[in-house]
Amino acid sequence: MHAWLCETLDGVDALQWKELPTPEPGPGEVRVAIEAASLNFPDLLIVEGKYQIKPALPFVPGAEFSGRVDAVGAGVTHLKVGDPVAAIGSTGGFGTHAVAEASRVLKLPPGFAIADGAAFAFTYGTSHHALMDRGQLKAGETVLVLGAAGGVGTSALQIAKAAGAKVIAAASTDEKCALCKDLGADGTINYGRENVREALKALTGGKGPDVVYDPVGGEIAEAVFRSIAWRGRYLVVGFAGGGIPALPWNLALLKGAAIVGVFWGDFVRREPAASAAGMAQLAQWYAQGLVKPVIDQRLPMSDLRAAYARMGSRKVLGKVLLINPSNG
Repeated sequence: MHAWLCETLDGVDALQWKELPTPEPGPGEVRVAIEAASLNFPDLLIVEGKYQIKPALPFVPGAEFSGRVDAVGAGVTHLKVGDPVAAIGSTGGFGTHAVAEASRVLKLPPGFAIADGAAFAFTYGTSHHALMDRGQLKAGETVLVLGAAGGVGTSALQIAKAAGAKVIAAASTDEKCALCKDLGADGTINYGRENVREALKALTGGKGPDVVYDPVGGEIAEAVFRSIAWRGRYLVVGFAGGGIPALPWNLALLKGAAIVGVFWGDFVRREPAASAAGMAQLAQWYAQGLVKPVIDQRLPMSDLRAAYARMGSRKVLGKVLLINPSNG
């Protein structure tokens, strides 16, 4: 097998594409012949030692991948060789094969494209947990999605629409806003050139959004929080913008608003039954055509650096996929 090996925490440029021994699954594990893997923001942080999870060196990055089971360890009964699957974890995906705990491997239902499986669980699971569980989103409410043209942003937009909400999509360029309109956004804000507070006031009739989905952080957060509706819920999903906001607490008091943390990885670990129920609903919505990953580019697995560069350019619309043609 081949894989991208992280031997130091010096970032993307230090990763090496190497031939490695093909691993054998142990008890409770399966080996997956990887057909596709997707790039997520934590995949950048983890090779710089900046993510919450810090695996021992050396390791193969790549938190989300899909393919077919090609070996099964002792004690695994719900998966067999040949099953199409998606896997979620913190490492292992940027290669031709990976061993994963069977509990973190999801068998894809009939009709679910394997490539879509590599761009689904991480982002859609995060957004479903954020909006439906932590945000308690109700039909008819208004959701503001920041970074709406990215991987988690497009998933949040689709999930909010599937739940019957009105969606305002905020992104940094007109091209990204146009994509969000195509995905069903009821209104858009280009926060690269528009006044966010004025735009929100106009789009909500002065009420403000009931739920804010924020994977961006940075300078925009305070302006958005000042515009939130009474009893609004501000979902803290991540900080792709680089800065961690420091909000004045009196704003939460004045709006009767809640600042709600979203950590999907720990949710999956601590509440597996609730997580499985959320994924089941997402699979149903996928079958109904209500949600579907937006794929920006498909690149060969050996072009990982180009994929990272694409993500770093902030031009990505949806998700970047890395493909192993030999396994497809």
